[in-house]
Amino acid sequence: MSRGNGGIIGPANIPTTASAKGVWSLLEQIIAQRQGIWPFVNFSVVQTFTATSTWTCPAGVTEVEYLVVAGGGGGGDGSAGYVGGGGGAGGFRTGTGLAVSTTGGDGNGNYTVTVGSGGARDTNGNDSIFSTITSTKGGYGGGDSGVNGSAGGSGGGGRTSPGLGGAGNTPSVSPSQGNSGGNAIDALSPGFGGGGGGGASASGGNSTSTNGGNGGAGTASSISGSSVTYAGGGGGGVVSAPTTVAGTGGAGGGAAGQKGNGTPTDATANTGGGGGGGGQTSGSGGPGSAGGSGIVILKYIVPLQTVFTFKGTTTWKCPTGVTSVDYLVVAGGGGGGTGTNSGASGGGGAGGFRTGTGFSVSAGTNYTITVGAGGPEGANGNNSVFSTITSTAGGRGGSAANSTTGNSGGSGGGGGAASPSTAGAGGSGNTPEGSNGGTAFVDGTAWPAGGGGGASAAGSNATSGVAGNGGAGSNSSISGSSVTYAGGGGGGVQGSNKTKGSGGSGVGGSGGRSSPNEAAVAGTANTGGGGGGGCQASGPTTPGAAGGSGIVIIKIN
Repeated sequence: MSRGNGGIIGPANIPTTASAKGVWSLLEQIIAQRQGIWPFVNFSVVQTFTATSTWTCPAGVTEVEYLVVAGGGGGGDGSAGYVGGGGGAGGFRTGTGLAVSTTGGDGNGNYTVTVGSGGARDTNGNDSIFSTITSTKGGYGGGDSGVNGSAGGSGGGGRTSPGLGGAGNTPSVSPSQGNSGGNAIDALSPGFGGGGGGGASASGGNSTSTNGGNGGAGTASSISGSSVTYAGGGGGGVVSAPTTVAGTGGAGGGAAGQKGNGTPTDATANTGGGGGGGGQTSGSGGPGSAGGSGIVILKYIVPLQTVFTFKGTTTWKCPTGVTSVDYLVVAGGGGGGTGTNSGASGGGGAGGFRTGTGFSVSAGTNYTITVGAGGPEGANGNNSVFSTITSTAGGRGGSAANSTTGNSGGSGGGGGAASPSTAGAGGSGNTPEGSNGGTAFVDGTAWPAGGGGGASAAGSNATSGVAGNGGAGSNSSISGSSVTYAGGGGGGVQGSNKTKGSGGSGVGGSGGRSSPNEAAVAGTANTGGGGGGGCQASGPTTPGAAGGSGIVIIKIN
């Protein structure tokens, strides 16, 4: 008799990565895991992008399912001599098994996700892009921009004159990303309409002597977990008369055409729907409406304890079976103080740094993840947010150009020095996210500014001829290796051969100095580092530098 399956008598079962039948001891599980033949718990993740952002490929992910919808075209304007065609829907592309990797995209697993905006009236939409998948902008409806509808992912409808609908699926891809717009008939009086814009699953309707063409229907997708229809064409406009009817918008966010010259309704945002065509009343034309912005959705499988890195704003759907996460949320760093011809400017404060473990989340909930941009010269950074966790923007450095006092923030900006004798104080940090900025110094021969605060230390005060250094940041190993975030920006200095402030922990930017002239340095991207402060130079002023953008990292437990 053989002993196996944790003590069960009988033939031993062989585990696989898919299943392990029987009863197993802990030791047997460990041995099988080391041999790579034990099933792992996997989770399905859905990530939605409604604006241009960045997706970072998690370790172990090799392919994704995708939906990429471009921005819809705007509806054509109506005028005294014609009515407008409906805008074409943005291109609709979806598929599975798209290869990705942690060395793809920019070479480090960071993929730019472009979400196309909808076109204004009489204007094409904009492309949406993920990796090698490009969905083409929707074509505008015929109107002030031309008789015919424009070609695109789906084509715009023609205006009365007559105008032809624009071609869809342009450029051609397989499966098709859209359809052609509808044609308009040859006359305006007494009530003829414009053609409907094409949709993802149907062409736009041709107009008749009493009706604007309907927008073509869109296509449904369940990638998000529920069925949603995208990329409907816009309806054609129509002359106002007792028996006339404007074209309806196609299912999937397409806007209806206008009867007469009323106020139009835009296509639905983040559907790629086409805008509605403008109508006409008593010789007065009405405007077309704008197309809807596009959307990108990714779906992929990850194992337990996967780390997700977010370098741009997105929506993350908590996978089924996940109840808690560890997190790191770092805000955008403050910009260095504005360069001035009467002194030097403080370093920007680091973005707020917050981290924790065992944070409760709810499976199936969509969490908006906001990654704060770094502040430009003379401006605060921006907050980063995950669920109820908000990390506060870093404060800008002080400057004679606005206020020598550094702004408060996650970490405070350093104080600016202004001729002849003003030494600004540093801004306050927001405990426990960060620290205070340093104070400037003046003595009549040099004007050094204070350093911006960092996550773990205050910015240094300036001393005679020496600008303050940026405060030190804090380390986190949530990504799997120790990385430093949220160092403050160094202060700038005016004066010959004086010492500028260094950036905190190598991620805050160093300050500028006047003689010899050296430029301020920006905070490192996706660290929340503060920007270096500016100063006066022999020629143009040396500007302050931008703060580094923030980051959000979560690890599922």
